[in-house]
Amino acid sequence: MENKAHALAAGAFVLGLVAVLVAVVVWLTRDDTVRNTFELSTRDPVSGLQPQAMVRYRGIAVGKVSSIDFDPKVKGNVRVRITVDERVPLTTSTFATLSYQGVTGLAFIALDDKGESQVALAPNNDNPPRIPLKPSLLAQLQDRGEVIVGKVEEATKRINALLDEDNQKRIANALENIAQAAASANQLTKSLDETIKTGLNPTLKALPPLVDRTKDTLVSVKGAAGDVSRVANNLNTSVVRLNAQDGPMDRLSDGTRSLAQAVESFNNATLPRLNRVADDTSRAVRRLGRAADNINDNPQSLLFGSGGVVAGPGEPGFASPSAARP
Repeated sequence: MENKAHALAAGAFVLGLVAVLVAVVVWLTRDDTVRNTFELSTRDPVSGLQPQAMVRYRGIAVGKVSSIDFDPKVKGNVRVRITVDERVPLTTSTFATLSYQGVTGLAFIALDDKGESQVALAPNNDNPPRIPLKPSLLAQLQDRGEVIVGKVEEATKRINALLDEDNQKRIANALENIAQAAASANQLTKSLDETIKTGLNPTLKALPPLVDRTKDTLVSVKGAAGDVSRVANNLNTSVVRLNAQDGPMDRLSDGTRSLAQAVESFNNATLPRLNRVADDTSRAVRRLGRAADNINDNPQSLLFGSGGVVAGPGEPGFASPSAARP
């Protein structure tokens, strides 16, 4: 009997210890978070999504998937119910996408919001509001896969048509022509190099001094242009001054008229007198010329007058002074 009593006591102790441990675990794992229920509806497949899968809002765990079934409101759609922490700032512009964890293939619900609306999404657990489930990147690739495959097939056909035998021959001929053109270009380059070395080098050497002279000439031309500009400005100023009222041109015109009057008076009065004086002067000059001729013919007349002239040696009637003495 004592052994049975000890066994019962040990069993009761074990049961009590297990109950305490269960209570501690329940207490430690209790979740006091208040969650609201929302629905997602999509026609895309939800492969890899399981109940109790994680719900994340911008990478933060905020809830779990409560159930997955068919949508009774939209035939052919899949309805996913999620429970989300009431503290999450869901708005009417919040949307969901189906994301996958690494290479495990396990899916979770990712919530996001572009900030297009500031109106909070009101919860209603009896008739949960619906959050739009947008196609994931993998779903978009699946939808566009057929189009991409069709384009790849079309591109393959075009490449095959481009690389047929006729086109290959044409490409080979084109490459051969290009090679010939390259050889001709090399020969032309060599000829140009020789021409430059033999004929252009002296010219190129003469270019720097010519450029320097040209620069000096341009500087001189600029200076001359400045001088011409200044002269033109001075000339314009002078013309304006000359043409001004009561200016030099007006005074010159008045002087010209006075000169014309003086010339007319000179022609009428003074010129006849000058003509008479000129006549008298001409007669006097003629007389003076005759007197000069007489003096040239008989210079002694300046000393002895115009009497007889004593004959000189060799002249008729010359008498030696020694013969005339007694």
